[in-house]
Amino acid sequence: MKLRALIVDDEIHARENLKYLLQNFCPEIEVVGMANGPESATECVNTLNPQVIFLDICMPSGTEGFDFLDSLPEKKFQVVFVTAFKDYAIRALNANAIHYLQKPVDVDDLKMAVKKLVSTNQLFTENQDQLLNYIKSLENLSKAMLPSTGVPRITINHAKGFKIVDPNDFMYLEGEGNYTSIIFIDGTKYVDTKSIGVYEEILDPQLFFRIHKSHIVNVLYVKEFLNDDGHSVIMKDNTKLSISRLRVPKFLEFFKPGKKS
Repeated sequence: MKLRALIVDDEIHARENLKYLLQNFCPEIEVVGMANGPESATECVNTLNPQVIFLDICMPSGTEGFDFLDSLPEKKFQVVFVTAFKDYAIRALNANAIHYLQKPVDVDDLKMAVKKLVSTNQLFTENQDQLLNYIKSLENLSKAMLPSTGVPRITINHAKGFKIVDPNDFMYLEGEGNYTSIIFIDGTKYVDTKSIGVYEEILDPQLFFRIHKSHIVNVLYVKEFLNDDGHSVIMKDNTKLSISRLRVPKFLEFFKPGKKS
């Protein structure tokens, strides 16, 4: 069964182009409506009951798109944000595991997003709690899009669904190809579908340092630094992690007077 989709964008050419791409390259999607702004979008949601909304962020702050979402009493749908903006917006989207596409929309990126939509829709069908977690992720994203608030919470995908976490509870992260293992200070471990490079972008650079291509550490939980037989750190749980030689000078900056440690 196809997923019913609503396209919301104030530019008619953008709406028509995305509709064309979905109809010709994404057979899993049925475009049931298009809207040019929050008012018409709200009407479409109420009458068409879409399962997916492709939503243009519209403004640099994201205010218009999020005002529309906040106005809806129920959010029983997935959202794919379509944006021409980069940097902070992308950081917040990645942190909250929300689907997004950058303009101009690339066909391969669109196909990948649709594949994730189908998989996530199945997850929601099997587990209502995961839908509630997704809605919380949307709420966290709305807060994170305000530059003064930073990225206070992060949504991670794991084998059984979603988990919303405080990144301050990360002890260290280990990259494994396109996946990242996150080790928490209480000893628990989750494997997320974001790469370690994405985490390097979204985590607070005042607390987290990438010591190696495969590892990022929370400097608050570094117990010891060793420079014999190469360079390495001992974490709070006694795990020993290697530091790339070229990264050592910047890493040691964290432990100079006045730095967090």
